[in-house]
Amino acid sequence: MRPHIAPETLLELGLAPSAADELAKRIAALDADLPASQYWMCLAREVLTPEVPFAVHLRLFREVFQDWDAAQGPPPAWTPTDDEIKASNIAAFVARLGLGSVHDLHRWSVENREEFWRQVVEVLGIRFRQEPTAIVDLRRGVEYPRWFPGARMNIAESCFLATPEVPAIVYQAEGGAVQSITYGELDRLSNRFARALVASGLPREASVALVMPMTVEAVAAYLGVVKAGYAVASIADSFAADEIATRLRIASSGLAVTLDVMPRAGKILPMYQKVVEAGAKRVVVVASGVGSGVVIRPEDEWWDDFLSWDDSFEAVACDPEDLTNILFSSGTTGDPKAIPWTHTSPIKCAMDGHLHHDIKPGEVVAWPTSIGWMMGPWHIYASLINRATMALYYGAPVTREFCEFVQNTKVTMLGVVPSLVKAWRNGDLVRGLDWSSLRLFSSTGEASNAEDYLYLMSLAGYRPVIEYCGGTEIAGGYITGTVVRPASPATFSSPAFGLDFYILDEAGQPARLGELFLVPPSIGLSTWLLNKDHHEVYYAGTPRGPKGELLRRHGDEMEELPHGYYRAHGRADDTMNLGGIKVSSAEIERTLATVEEVVETAAVAYDPPEGGPSLLVVYAVLKPEAASDDENLKKEMQRAIAAKLNPLFKIHDVVRVPSLPRTASNKVMRRVLREEYKQSRAGAGA
Repeated sequence: MRPHIAPETLLELGLAPSAADELAKRIAALDADLPASQYWMCLAREVLTPEVPFAVHLRLFREVFQDWDAAQGPPPAWTPTDDEIKASNIAAFVARLGLGSVHDLHRWSVENREEFWRQVVEVLGIRFRQEPTAIVDLRRGVEYPRWFPGARMNIAESCFLATPEVPAIVYQAEGGAVQSITYGELDRLSNRFARALVASGLPREASVALVMPMTVEAVAAYLGVVKAGYAVASIADSFAADEIATRLRIASSGLAVTLDVMPRAGKILPMYQKVVEAGAKRVVVVASGVGSGVVIRPEDEWWDDFLSWDDSFEAVACDPEDLTNILFSSGTTGDPKAIPWTHTSPIKCAMDGHLHHDIKPGEVVAWPTSIGWMMGPWHIYASLINRATMALYYGAPVTREFCEFVQNTKVTMLGVVPSLVKAWRNGDLVRGLDWSSLRLFSSTGEASNAEDYLYLMSLAGYRPVIEYCGGTEIAGGYITGTVVRPASPATFSSPAFGLDFYILDEAGQPARLGELFLVPPSIGLSTWLLNKDHHEVYYAGTPRGPKGELLRRHGDEMEELPHGYYRAHGRADDTMNLGGIKVSSAEIERTLATVEEVVETAAVAYDPPEGGPSLLVVYAVLKPEAASDDENLKKEMQRAIAAKLNPLFKIHDVVRVPSLPRTASNKVMRRVLREEYKQSRAGAGA
């Protein structure tokens, strides 16, 4: 049954009388006999606009699909036309391979992994100083593949294949004007950093820590470090000094690069001071331009003084397995995992950008993130190797100014996390802006809310959201979407090319809902950790696949839907995503142990039934003499997290308990607490 909404109903949903009459007429003129998906496609492309209140969009979407048969898969909010499919990077890649259909690509890619990656390298134009003798050497087994044996390369060289005059980065500081830097200028700036780094005498075994937001200087320093044959240690600027110190120690960082201060949403946040407190041996300081008055130590240097005046540099030829980047991801105990990226890891980023995100030369890619999270380096490689332009906004993305930046720089692909979309919607921040340049969105970091993501799609006249789930240790995604399949809010439509997985139940048998296990090998999958036993973390105790395959643990719970779609159900282990950042329960609990009245805590993630980002719930056992009421206890815990871990992690609720449930081996049963909280909220009608 197709919607026939009366003008008075549209008035109630926020339309002016003349607009309500006109919209009702346009809806009534559509062919009511079309199948639901085609009818919605006509509504979305021909009738609905971003100016129409979203309440109308949502009402129509629900009515069009009210009788939708779930056996067809989730209802699509966007369906590609034949012309859009033909224009995609996937279609060009499939034609190159001579395959019969774009939908055959994933199966072909995992059945012919070596040839798939050979073709990817050729299409992307990856540069080798010395050609490899093979694509992959599996003599050590699929757990320890060696990619491109015999080759010499430096992946930074593959970031400068675009014409030198093409913009590499467009950027804007809060309250400032849009500026740009070309590929040629970025190449020379990164050369100046590389030359200065080599001249500094920093030992090769030491890393260079970047503790700063995504800026032109951060990108130039990152690429300069890689060109010079060193490794970047990526550290999020939001971390407290103690957590920065932990990462500097693990990465053996001999040099750090940061800002003097960081302007954010009207506040001035100390950066240099925090990095010095963390024990950085030597610091290169980028001036923020806000007149901070920061005085640096004698051993430290300002950015302009550190850079070499010679802007020529020949990148160091490396083994493909040489280290380029140390990134950090939560473990369930102790220090964070230190995950190495090599010169091959960025090929995974660039492939995902090319095939799954359909990034084309000259397009503009924005992804509000930090160099400390994998999406920062991903943004660099997925954009530059694909000869696109990065868009960097130096400020909080939850502002009207950021949304104007997207409009003014004509962003074509915009990356988000669900909490960011919710902030735009709650603040009505995009109203009146023209986001028609956008061809697609992408989302990662948290579980999505379907209603919020229908809203997101509506902002650009209905463009697809490529849901993207993976990890630092994958250098990209294992499950995602494409522009050649219909997009349904908050669902995935394709496993990542070149990589396969199984969903298994607790007995290790294939299931529609269960824990997801990867099938190695793939470019991007880590093969060692700097500070933990890689085999123990990812392979020990995993079940075998249905065909006897060695499987790799990842820790996500996934549900397979009809017709090749999937829905994420959070983590199966004791890690969680808060604000798009992966953190372990152990890290939060270690921080909360410093709160005076606390005996012990258990941190769990509560996933709201309506979908969307996980919420942090803390179960707390307190000392008998504890006097704090619930609100003050929550404030004290929040202060501890902000000061010692990360102010972006917000506590949703604190639950007092006399003791924590434990296994026979004395492990806290967080899964029991998660279920208990879920049931309590359901009983309360939340």
